[in-house]
Amino acid sequence: MNDDKGARPRAIAAQVLDAVLHRGRSLKAELATALPALADVRDRALVEAICFAALRQQARADAALRAWVPRPLGKRDGALRALLHVGFAQLDPLGLPPHAAVDATVGAARLLGRAHQRGMVNALLRRALREGLPDARADAGWPAWLRDRLRADWPEDFDAIVAASASPAPMWLRVNRLRGSRDEYAERLRETGIEATTGEALADALRLHVPVAVAALPGFDDGDVSVQDGSAQAVADALAPPVGSRVLDACAAPGGKAAHLLERDPSLRMTALDVDPERLERVRETFLRLGVGEDADLRVADGADLEKWWGETTGDRFDAVLLDVPCSATGIVRRQPDILLHRRAADLDALRATQARLLDAAWRVLAPGGVLLYATCSILQAENAAQVDAFLARTPDAAAEPLDARFGRVSGAGRQRLPGEGGMDGFFYARLRRR
Repeated sequence: MNDDKGARPRAIAAQVLDAVLHRGRSLKAELATALPALADVRDRALVEAICFAALRQQARADAALRAWVPRPLGKRDGALRALLHVGFAQLDPLGLPPHAAVDATVGAARLLGRAHQRGMVNALLRRALREGLPDARADAGWPAWLRDRLRADWPEDFDAIVAASASPAPMWLRVNRLRGSRDEYAERLRETGIEATTGEALADALRLHVPVAVAALPGFDDGDVSVQDGSAQAVADALAPPVGSRVLDACAAPGGKAAHLLERDPSLRMTALDVDPERLERVRETFLRLGVGEDADLRVADGADLEKWWGETTGDRFDAVLLDVPCSATGIVRRQPDILLHRRAADLDALRATQARLLDAAWRVLAPGGVLLYATCSILQAENAAQVDAFLARTPDAAAEPLDARFGRVSGAGRQRLPGEGGMDGFFYARLRRR
């Protein structure tokens, strides 16, 4: 593609959206592949912003196409539909200069091999400028099965969950206390013109007033700071392993939570597992950047398959286990809006079975008197409170220990934070002690 008045980043955004909307691809994975093709950091930021905005308002854009296009777009028009979503997102909600947005998007049609449809793109975008996109119900983009479950689980909070999930997430930082204090790093940010607020209940957290590119963070490459939501940072406080203890992170990738524990206590004897070799390599890279875990035991393994990585006759038990299980990710829709496209009701049964299998296995490797933290980024009670209640019912030597209000509202034997509460992601925590 040749750049033409900003047409190239719009065309790339359309290609990403086409893959996500029509081929079931992951937004995160597509952006990871597409963004390096853009040399200008501003173009990369633009593509990312367009894709997130387009997915968050997909229902409104589709309503406009149904109302304004006489003949419905067919399967072969995926790229065109994606490009129109790109154009609509620039006008509303991003509010980019209309003339430049329209011209660049029309130019992108040619780069996508749709030169013969430039007139149509131009006409539809100009109509959107005149009339605005049609309104749609706030929960229109949510699959019916998920709406029903959320209304049943959180009847008084459903509207707030939907609103928070449709809003851009703030940028949270975790300061590496091995490299300096949070206050010192906040001052370094101010010196570069970046304003941040401390997270009162989070000892290592800063919340930026305005998100910035990672490259703009002083000392990021040197391991002085990481990007991590406040809810994920709270895991270290909820687990709180004893100094120098033996710790297992059974689902470790990409490694941020294990690294946080090691930043707080480098004497921890850390074992980190992940079933995917490439994802485990990310854990290794995270530890290397942050200067932690030099002696950590990193293993490619399914945490529930104890015969493959741990034997009862030879394996030492752990003093603390972090079990941040695979889940529906319904608490982080604002960070991964394509969850609403790809998650299916049938997925929940499979996820719950995996979670139960991991819980039972992790309990076997936990030493008597040890603590297991069960965590998810879900807001569905079937994966959270109900999962833990079922585990406690079948595990006589397990007892739940209370967590305080820093971790959200009481939910069964644990605590639940809903999306947006405290500016953080939706997250569940349950602290379990082995008698």
